[in-house]
Amino acid sequence: MIPEEFKDMRPFEPEELPAAYDSLLADPMFRAVVGMVMPQIPAEALGPMMHGCKTCQEFQYTFIRPLLDGVIKKCTQGLTNDFSQLELSKEKENYTYISNHRDIVLDSGLLDMVLFVEKGFDTVEIAIGDNLLIYPWIKTLVRINRSFIVTRKGGIREMLQSSIRLSSYMHYVIGEKRSPIWIAQREGRSKDSTDHTQESILKMFAMGSEGTPAERLIALNMAPLAISYEYDPCDWLKAMEFQLKRDNPEYKKSQADDLMNMKTGIFGYKGRVHFQAAACMNDFIAALPADMSKNDFYAAVAQEIDRRIYANYRLYPGNYVAIDLLQGGNTYANRYTAEERATFEQYLAGQLQKIDMPGKDEEFLRIKLLEMYANPALNQLSVKCEA
Repeated sequence: MIPEEFKDMRPFEPEELPAAYDSLLADPMFRAVVGMVMPQIPAEALGPMMHGCKTCQEFQYTFIRPLLDGVIKKCTQGLTNDFSQLELSKEKENYTYISNHRDIVLDSGLLDMVLFVEKGFDTVEIAIGDNLLIYPWIKTLVRINRSFIVTRKGGIREMLQSSIRLSSYMHYVIGEKRSPIWIAQREGRSKDSTDHTQESILKMFAMGSEGTPAERLIALNMAPLAISYEYDPCDWLKAMEFQLKRDNPEYKKSQADDLMNMKTGIFGYKGRVHFQAAACMNDFIAALPADMSKNDFYAAVAQEIDRRIYANYRLYPGNYVAIDLLQGGNTYANRYTAEERATFEQYLAGQLQKIDMPGKDEEFLRIKLLEMYANPALNQLSVKCEA
């Protein structure tokens, strides 16, 4: 029996799905969106198809899998993965995948394709911020898609209580339900691809359990996950946001901006995509000195998660071209051909052309775009130098 305190934040249980389906089917916007992204489903067939799905996983298999299949075929040059560093089996699949965050929807969606479709394991429960739940139907849909809600607004006391509840739920999922989880290493996407784990995320992980901080983190079976897109279709939107914030420090994205990012991320071209799982963090955490201060402990764990993500990036020619263009040299010319450099520069020019804004600072925007592609390579190179 799932504790009542999680009722409003967790994925729906099978007996709750019929009412959830009915609420979606009664929403004209939901029906319109389905008509756009799944035109092959006749309007009159949508209700019976949904009600035919008796579990969240059946809904994912019937609706989400075909959508993601189409995205992979039309918007990528292929999805590859390597989970060989993990002990992944039916008896051991309850990992907390903590990853760099590039795409609002696809980071977790494509992970599900890897785990469920290719490897035959359970889909992940997905941590999603309530700032993205712009309409009531979106909140209902993501909970059907096995998401749990992360509260990101409220007073200090409310946020503390929400963090404890979130941590408690994660420990319940890993320890009792024995299901895997996906959560980003930081709140929101890393707009410049620097990918640093927020220590506050790790501190939250430890709030909802008992024992030492090390024992609490070990209980979650954290597995760093490096997600590498050859091209980020939202790169021009991120660059534009950098300039908007530079020019107006009070600038905040609107709900329409979030929807634009979600749509562009899903249906924009991504090139090659690779998911690389690093080894579980438990041995590293267990080996840390017991007398470390809490601050030093969380800093050490965050740095090791970062190191493992950096080391496991799949880099592409454009990453090295971006470094050379930023630095004005040819240091990494042995990592790409002249044709690959020309292709990346042409891509860069095309993304810059998409930006239409008052006071457009082309050089600033170009630098921001280059940094997005250079930083993963620079981070990986720094890890290799340390080794």
